[in-house]
Formats: sequence, structure tokens, C-alpha cells
Amino acid sequence: MILDRKKIKEKRTGFTLPLIFSALLISGCTVADQETETVAEADQKLLSVTEPVQRDFAEISRSGVLRMITHYSSNTYFLNQGIEVGFEYELVKEFARENDLALEVVIIGDDENPYDLLNSGEGDVIAANYTITPERREWVNFTRPYNLVDQLLVFSSSVQAYPGTLEELSGSGIPVSVRRNSSYYSTLTRIIEERGLDIEIDLIPDVMDTETTLVQVAEGEYLATVADDNMFDATNRYMEGLFAGPVISRNDTIAWAIRKNAPDLESRMNRFLYKHFRFTEDRERPRRSTFLNVLRKKYFGESRQVAEYYNPDWQFQSLGIISPYDDMVKAVADSMELDWLLLTAMIAQESSFNPESKSWAGAVGLMQVMPRFVEVEYDRLYDPMVNIREGARILKEHMMHYSYMDSTNMIAMALATYNVGLGHMADARRLAIDQNKNPNEWENVADALLKLMQRRYYQNARFGFARGIEPVQYVKEIMNRYRTYEAVIALAENRQQSGISGVFGTSMSRLP
Repeated sequence: MILDRKKIKEKRTGFTLPLIFSALLISGCTVADQETETVAEADQKLLSVTEPVQRDFAEISRSGVLRMITHYSSNTYFLNQGIEVGFEYELVKEFARENDLALEVVIIGDDENPYDLLNSGEGDVIAANYTITPERREWVNFTRPYNLVDQLLVFSSSVQAYPGTLEELSGSGIPVSVRRNSSYYSTLTRIIEERGLDIEIDLIPDVMDTETTLVQVAEGEYLATVADDNMFDATNRYMEGLFAGPVISRNDTIAWAIRKNAPDLESRMNRFLYKHFRFTEDRERPRRSTFLNVLRKKYFGESRQVAEYYNPDWQFQSLGIISPYDDMVKAVADSMELDWLLLTAMIAQESSFNPESKSWAGAVGLMQVMPRFVEVEYDRLYDPMVNIREGARILKEHMMHYSYMDSTNMIAMALATYNVGLGHMADARRLAIDQNKNPNEWENVADALLKLMQRRYYQNARFGFARGIEPVQYVKEIMNRYRTYEAVIALAENRQQSGISGVFGTSMSRLP
């Protein structure tokens, strides 16, 4: 029997920020209730883009940006005191780095289908701990695997007697809560059919991720679910109320999903992943690179960042918090009529939110302010509020300098000037004019900045050689991060409006 769960109880308290975004994905979604419907058929109902856009590695390389589609969760992507982290994020970021690409994170929204985001060109790769399944292969291609996992049943501690086998679960009346669009549903339905078991499947909204479901099981909202063993192990380190049941599938392969018409991207990703993960002859003990083992230990073993992610007493419990300096940034931004998320993205890029940061060139503090450009005593620049105010003032001056441009070009020009200086920017704009290009378009100026790294161009420039790749990348990375911060805030606001207040009760006593 399959239950269609359309209403989730809303008696939660004590959210931590990261789990807000994943846990609150449960609202406003219904699923089909035909038992005979396949996963592929269920997914197809949600698809609106069936023909992928033409965007292979050549197009991605020309844009300079690789866009990663993922969920906001502890094993994929999350913010830790403003810094972007996560197993999938760091793995994809390394691929992007090796291919001279900036990385932009596209967070899957409430009503968004990841396949649509991929095939429409909104993103280039789905990196979300996806198991390779025949159903998913109908819509996307997969790279070579980078992980092997076992699927296991996970029970709530509120269950009186834990079934030790699937046969014991059969007829027990304990429903197993899974998403129809998950590989877990496919595995369960296959087992039920093959063995003739009477296992009750409780369908939950397709937008709920595995981590959120595990939280619900720990809270006793669900009695059982299915999870990959690595995700269960990571969650179980920091959460009480979970009990591991029998394994229902072994050695499932985890891979990235890409468009079917992107063979060059697939080839490059496969070469990258081959360096980090290879099968042995028995497939039981794959060989992993040191880099991959470090990531696995960091996110699926004990980790300060993941502990903070789960900690209900973590200082950033409120909705919409990006960094420890949000209040300061908002106050300064309001006083200067600037976008506080833009300033926050700059701080992340400049200093990774370290107020004691100092560069080789002498720039200091959160916004890496150069002492010679301000009328503030040197030591005071290490005061976060002072540094943010001075950095924002400099950015504002640059924006005023380009105020006759449209907002997109104005912001890009101001950011680049903040990084490389007015002199080199003036040289780049003059070079754009010399090449009969519009000097008020950032794309043209970015191209000129790159040319100022070549002797035949910089030898005639007033300010000489410029390491143009740095401001170009600087603008890309800040704007990518800005868009991600916007998505995080939008998710927080949507969840807040849903009226659900928390996921954790008293089940977190394992935390240090």
C-alpha cells in the first residue's frame, strides 16, 4: 500500500540556518498516487524542458563560468560563517579551478526541477549526490562515478521493535517514507515486486532531500526512511534518534549529471574524476586520491563545519543570516544606499570574513582596504565596522565614477576598479576604444584587461602591465557569489512565510 502524505506537521522549534533551507522544502507539493506509475513517468510530469540547450565545454569556457546545480545541505553545499563549503561544492570547484573557470552555485528552488535547470542552460552540472539509475538516464547523462554507497533502512528511535530484515519489515505496519523521484523509491518498489513483500511506502514531497527526511525520522515525524550509508553516518554523528536497519542495495554509484549533448564536458569531467576515483577488480574497495579522501573525512567524518551546521545553539540560528557581520554590513549599506549582499560577497572574496587578514601588498581587514587610500589610523582598519565603512566608501566612489552606465556595467566596473585601480581601468577602456569597442561595456573592458597582460599592449599603456586576469575573475566570482546569496535569502524568506519554525527538538545531545 502507498500512502500520499500531503500535510506535514508544523510543530518544529530551534532551526539552525542551513537546515532551514533544506527542511522547509517540504511545503506546497503533492505527488501522484498511482502505484503502477514509474519514477520516469513521475519525473516527466514535472519536466518542462525536454530538449537540452547547446552549451558544451567550449561555450562554458567562453563564458568563464561553470554553473553547479545542487541542494542546500551539509553534504552538497552550505554556508559556514559566510564561506561556501560542502563535499560536492569543493569537488566541483576543484574541477572548475583546473579548467580556469569560476564556479557559480545554482540552488534548486521549491518548484524547480533540476533536470529543467540543467537542460535549459541555467546550470551545467547537477552535483547533488545522485545515484545513477536507468530512470534518470532518460533525461541526462552521467559522468563516471566518484563514490560507492549502500542504501539502508533508517528507523526512528520511537519504533518499538526494529525489523532486522526486509521480511520482518513486511507486514509490520511501519511505513517507509521516501520521495517518488528518488532512487530509494525505485529500489524499494523493485524489492517489493521481486520478493512479494508487504512493505508500506509513505510518499513524501519530492522536494524533500534525504538530510531533511532523516531529521524528520529523528524527530519521530516519520518512522522509517532510506538513506545512503555515508549520509546516514554523517547525520548520525550529530543527531540522536536514528537507528540503522538492513541494507537494501549495495555499491550504488554516485555521479554528476550533465546534458546529453555535452560530450566534451563529459569527457573532461571523466578525466578529472578518473584521477580521484578508480574501481578495483572486485569493485569493493575503489582507489581514491588523497584529495577525495580528505573531502570524505571532512564532510562524512567528524567535522567542525558540519557540527556547526547541525548545532541548534549555533550563533546563526535566524533566517537569512549569511555571515557574522550581517548587521554591520546592513548598517553601512543602508547609510550609503548600497546592496548589503554585494558588500558581503566582496568581504567573502577579499578576506573570507577574517578581520585580521593582511595581504602581501599591505591591504588589511575584512574589505582589504589599502591604508594609503583612507584617512583612518592604521590600527583602526582592523576594526570590522571601520573597515567595512571605508571599503564601502571606496566602492561607492567608484560606482559614482561610472554612474552614467547601466547598473550591470556600473557595478562590474566599480568592482574591477576596487581590485585593480583607476589607472589600469582607464588603460583598459582606452584600449577598448582603440579596438573600436564600447568602453562602457564590461565585457569589452574585461577583454582589454586580459590584453594588458601582453607586452604588445601594455608597452603603450600609461600604467603599464596589468595582471588583468585578477580583476576579471574578481568580478565573476563576486557576482556569482552575490547571486547565490540572493538565492539563499530568497529561500529563507519563502520558508519564513510558510510559517514552519524549526526542525530540532531535543535530539541533538551528541553535539560537542
